[in-house]
Amino acid sequence: MAVKIQVSPQDLVASRFAISPLIETMHAHWTLDGRNEPGVHRRWVERWRGPYLDLVRRHPALRALAAVSGNKGDANVDFIAPPPAGMSVPFETELASMRRTPVAQAHKEVTKVLAGLPPLPEQLRDVLFSPRVVQVLADAYEALWREIVSVSWPRFHTILERDVIQRAGRLAAYGWAAALDDLSDQVRWRQDGHIEVRLHTRHGLHVLGGKGLLFLPTAFSRSVGAYLEESWPNALVYPARGTGAGVGVPDGDLALLIGRTRARVLTELAVPATTTHLAALLGQSLGATGGHLAALRRTGLVVGTRTGRSVLYARTPLGDALVGRSLA
Repeated sequence: MAVKIQVSPQDLVASRFAISPLIETMHAHWTLDGRNEPGVHRRWVERWRGPYLDLVRRHPALRALAAVSGNKGDANVDFIAPPPAGMSVPFETELASMRRTPVAQAHKEVTKVLAGLPPLPEQLRDVLFSPRVVQVLADAYEALWREIVSVSWPRFHTILERDVIQRAGRLAAYGWAAALDDLSDQVRWRQDGHIEVRLHTRHGLHVLGGKGLLFLPTAFSRSVGAYLEESWPNALVYPARGTGAGVGVPDGDLALLIGRTRARVLTELAVPATTTHLAALLGQSLGATGGHLAALRRTGLVVGTRTGRSVLYARTPLGDALVGRSLA
């Protein structure tokens, strides 16, 4: 099935990329709870599985959240993680927006979702139909963010931000077709002025009406999700590039040739990044990271391109060849 999103010139102007700490907390929840395969985050899940189970004991509402989100198709509530209003909205601001959800709306969404699921234990239904459901679920996500997700957020945010910066640069230079070309195999830009998105249950035509579309990268989910309801900003959630770039860092010939750290830098540059991004990903100072980049640049393995006030580094064909050979 596919939905066609009609895009007008006004929509193109209004569309933008953004990052949502709350939506990433929801995706991290699905991964920690076992609803999503951990994939490249296996070590992260192993590190935090114990603390997560302890958190569930103190906040059993996390089990209720897992029951009504992370399901295939439309069997998911939207009010627990609404799309953000801008590019860099803090988690606390997003959570405050969630807390303003009217209880009647929350109960309506829960009722619709549960109609398509097997019966839930009475304890979970009591949480979901409680007059305090919004506050209880928000408290659970706040605890999950504070105790687990926020600890790793600098790395996750770096992955998401460099995806946004690269796509925004391609958008400015080459237009929407280039920016969306490798968003996902579920998404295609069509020359007749619409975006085609393959989803599990949704189909037909959706008109943005000049409001534009919000593109939200995620480090956890490998499939595209959509917010296309009237009550929310129109948004597509898509898998960020480079989520697992640092996985399988070469320990062999490439590390012997240029050193482990520079091999790691070159591997991370499967997706272009700034010095700040790389420093966060490697856990190094800006000065040390800049020194490694300068050496790689002098030897023709990377090239830097100015984007606004930042320099975005990417591998050259020689750098691609070296990494490809080391991972072969």
